[in-house]
Amino acid sequence: MTMPLEIITLPCLSDNYAFLIHNPASGETALVDAPEAGAVKAALSARGWGLDWILLTHHHWDHVDGVEELRTAYGAKVIGAAADAHRLPRLDTAVEDGGSFTLLGEEVQVMDVSGHTVGHIAFYLPGAEAVFTADSLMALGCGRLFEGTPQQMWSSLSQLAALPPQTMVYSGHEYTQANGAFAVAVDPGNPALQARVRDIAKAREDGVPTVPSALRLELDTNPFLRAGDSAVRAQLGMQDAEDSEVFAEIRKRKDNF
Repeated sequence: MTMPLEIITLPCLSDNYAFLIHNPASGETALVDAPEAGAVKAALSARGWGLDWILLTHHHWDHVDGVEELRTAYGAKVIGAAADAHRLPRLDTAVEDGGSFTLLGEEVQVMDVSGHTVGHIAFYLPGAEAVFTADSLMALGCGRLFEGTPQQMWSSLSQLAALPPQTMVYSGHEYTQANGAFAVAVDPGNPALQARVRDIAKAREDGVPTVPSALRLELDTNPFLRAGDSAVRAQLGMQDAEDSEVFAEIRKRKDNF
């Protein structure tokens, strides 16, 4: 029987997360995003791990700033989107939407989840029931649309929503408590959301990360995945609108919240 991968949620900077993925059988380790080098080095040192790969989701500085220091220190190979290669750190392997590769003995599927940026990708590990979404689908939220359109982001979120509901969503920031306050404003009659907001408050009081979260829970509580829900549509007065239009309105309201 193969040993399951070990996935560590690693706080970085003020509110970022990076993720260490470790295969205990082979001793190999990968990192998803590199907001800073120091926190990653400390976590690796504490566990006696090296670093073999760095997977990059998108080009924003708070996801790539630690790459060169970590590459130099560990000889890690960098994997990222071919479509974003012109503004990412130098890639050893460029990947494309719909492609797949093997890492740590597991299949990794590449998904284009443009919206927050154009060229943003997610890494889905079906065998580990994990998807690394960074600033596309987030816990109780989604990333601001700095480059893409609402239609692009809705398409991206719809792809992610179609993954198996038991999939764990590893997103890029600790924004969940603020996201919850907004979610209640647009979905006030949702008891699952109300329970989640209480759970989040307790977790943050105890200093516990709210990431990862189960996709099943996001489907039940995240307003950005609930554009087709009749209660959300009624709250917005958009009963007859297209799902993408409802999503665009939710995103606009969140930007002004």
